[in-house]
Amino acid sequence: MVVDARGKRCPVPVIDLARACRGLPGGGLVTVLCTDPAAEHDVPAWARMRGHTLVGSSRIAGSEAHIALTVRLGPDA
Repeated sequence: MVVDARGKRCPVPVIDLARACRGLPGGGLVTVLCTDPAAEHDVPAWARMRGHTLVGSSRIAGSEAHIALTVRLGPDA
């Protein structure tokens, strides 16, 4: 699943990510696309607090540089 939070400022990318994860099974992967640099710190912190794992992070260049952060959901997602 991909959550597009580009153009949104803190804390909205994390809120959108959390909403997308509701009801998903543990072990699933969710990628959030962000333009807010704070998300590079906020998403991993949210994942740790919720028992999930950040499995990937990359900067993607383009017309508007953005960040892709992928989280593997914990068993109690």
